[in-house]
Formats: sequence, C-alpha cells, structure tokens
Amino acid sequence: MVEAFRLRAPVVLPCDAACSVVRDAVVDVGADGRLGYVGPASNAPEISLPVRDLPGILMPGLINAHAHSPMTVLRGMGGDLPLMAWLQDVIWPAEGRLDGDDVRAGMRLGALEMLRHGVTTSVEMYFYAESIVESVLEVGSRVVLTPAVIAAPGWDRLGSWLHMTDQISAWIDADGLRFGPGERIELGYGPHSAYTLPAEALPVIAAEARQRGALLHIHVAESLAEDQAVREAHGSVPLLLNSLGVFGGRVLTAHSVHLSDVDIQLYAAGGVGVAHCPGSNAKLASGTARLLDLRRHGVQVGLGTDGPASNDDLDLWQEIQLAAMLARLSSADAAALTAAQSLLMATRGGAAAIGRDDLGTLAPGACADLVHIDLDDPAFAAGLDVPDAQLLSNLVWAAGSRRVREVWVAGSQVVADGEATQVDRAAAAAEVRKVTHRLLADA
Repeated sequence: MVEAFRLRAPVVLPCDAACSVVRDAVVDVGADGRLGYVGPASNAPEISLPVRDLPGILMPGLINAHAHSPMTVLRGMGGDLPLMAWLQDVIWPAEGRLDGDDVRAGMRLGALEMLRHGVTTSVEMYFYAESIVESVLEVGSRVVLTPAVIAAPGWDRLGSWLHMTDQISAWIDADGLRFGPGERIELGYGPHSAYTLPAEALPVIAAEARQRGALLHIHVAESLAEDQAVREAHGSVPLLLNSLGVFGGRVLTAHSVHLSDVDIQLYAAGGVGVAHCPGSNAKLASGTARLLDLRRHGVQVGLGTDGPASNDDLDLWQEIQLAAMLARLSSADAAALTAAQSLLMATRGGAAAIGRDDLGTLAPGACADLVHIDLDDPAFAAGLDVPDAQLLSNLVWAAGSRRVREVWVAGSQVVADGEATQVDRAAAAAEVRKVTHRLLADA
C-alpha cells in the first residue's frame, strides 16, 4: 500500500480515445495504487490529502508491447547482420551461455532504462523468468511476463516445449495471473514462433492460455526468410495459427511485418493484437509493417522496441516518432498518422493490444502509473499556452523522452529528478558490464 496523494499540473494528458488535453488538472492517487479523480481542478472533489504541484505535463506511463530487455547484456553484438544470421550465428550461441544471474542483471538495467524514459510496463519474452520477476520488483516497474517456449536446436537444455508450458501453467495456478505489490507482475505464455515450435505445440499452449485468461505472445512474420516453410505449407503464419485454433483468446503477435489482406482480416476477426516494432524491423532490414491497413481494419496495435540487442534502444519515444514517419512515408500522406495517434499507440493502444483496460490511460480505477514531463527544453520554448495539437506535436516530435523527470508505478515513485529511486544505476550497469565481457571472452 502507498499513501494517497494528489498531483496537480498545468496539463494532464489522460490518453483517452480522443487524446484530450486537460488544462489546470489534478490526478488523485489512492492508497491501493489506483487512480481516483482525474480532470479539471475546478471540478475536483475536496480532499484532505497531500497535494504536489508539478510544472509541465502529467500523462500515463508508456507500454513497451514487445521486448526482450535482459538482452542489455548482448547489446551491439552482430549489429550489422540480418535477422536469421544475427539470431542463429550470434545471439542464440551467446544466450546459451547465460544463467539466471545474468538475466537478472540484464533485466535490472533494462527496466531502469525504460523507467527513465517513461516506460512503466514492458511485455517481456525471455528465459529464467523468476530472475526477471526479481529484477522488476527490485526496480519497481511493471511487467507482463510471457516466459519463452521454444524447441529450436540448443534450447533443449531448458527442457521440452511441453515442460516449459507446464511450468508456466503451474506458476499461474500457484501465484495467480497477477501478483506482487500493485499487481506489478502478470504472467502469460511466450511460444517463440511457428518456426521454432512443432505445429502440435501451438494449440496446446493456446488452450492453456485461454483456460487461465492469460496473454499468448508470439513472433509472427518478422522477416521473409524465417518462415518460408510455413508459408509454403500453409499460406502464411496467421493462416496456420488460425487453423490450429490459436486465435480467439488474448493473443499478441510481435512484428507481423509480412501480412496479406487475408491475414489482416483474420487478425481483425480474431481480436488479435499487434506489437509494432518499427526500429528493430528497420535496423534488421526485416521490412515495414502495414500499420495503416491494420488500423483501418480495427486491429489493436501497440508499439514495441524489441530487444536492446536488435534495436538497440529501449526508448519507446523513438518508436512513436518512427511509426508515424514510416506510416507517412509509405502512404505519401503527411497526415496518415498524427502525433496524437502515435502517442496513443504507445499508451492505450499497447494496453488494448494485450487485453488490459487499466493501463496506458489516466482514468478512475486505472493503475496509478504516471509520468511527469517538465518544460525545461527547447521543445517547449513557446510554453504550454499553445493550441492542443501544437502542444502534442512538440511533445511527440521534439521533446520525446529527454524531459521525463518523475515516474510513479502503482502510486510509488520510482524515478525522481530523472533518476531511479530504488536501485543504484551505476551498480546495475557494472553488473551488466561483467556479464558482457565474460560472454565476449568465451566466444
């Protein structure tokens, strides 16, 4: 439990469907880590709570809809290779030398990096899941953790795909779908992809996830080379997944770059969410997802960084900008995706893509995950007294993450004056440095 308090700011962005800009507003945070009143100060109820006045902008924490954050220990390795060569020749051999302590160190630094950029929730797919939970609770962020399930060469050291799946199910049955202070931890299932698992595994994993109301998080159609055999046999990965009964529950497909019109229609009909990762897809030359077509068909789309060894950054504000730029470039339409629409993909859009309505927005009952952005930057040289659209444009196109000053998760302050409050960042970086140098020496 936290102590209840009120925040007051000249601008609050609740990230509602209209991307409203609320002037001279307050946000009430309850002792349960949830939000109470959100709106104009003139309409706020009388309270006897501590009140803190903030300059600048108050908004919900961003949601990184697809990440492998422990890969901070692998950052920069194989940086000029295409996806499959990068994975098979560099990353998977290096990951084979990681243990739980290495993953704990990598996740700790990744979570710190994201919090300082205003990312309060990340959807993670990785191994040594208990170590990830320990790091998230230590740093104070929030995670939707989908432990990886894989059957690729070399990964049998972690057990069979069925063993991995059973472990996730047993964990959810023991601890619940969400747990920890402020329910910071949510568990799901992370079948890596159709090309790293036998077809018979996918309906089994999907059934386990649906039975528990859990998220199923899977890589789909990231590059043309990865799933050639699946396309030749079934037409596309979405067609295969649909035929196996994978769609229908909470399903998040990462990347989804190479989709046909039929694939997109299947997503829309099955309520499938997409984690759009424009930075990683561009760096690995994987392609550009059909973002505008997905949105046009009503598919819920969030933004992800992918791993810090393939992006190589965990700054979701860069994805906000890049998603809009690529949408405009691909359509030759400078109005194809506005600043407001791109910002909403990183907040309420990410929440919708993972089937959560209590994240990515400032509304009564939502999680008290908040970000304060101050004005000490040339991006806000004109101040806040500008039209709403111009203010949002300045935030998205000019300011980005560099003026994130305070962050709260479940009502607890985890970033103050731009620095983490619960973990020593220098010590966290030193631990990652040790792991990386060991991996390089062993290569």
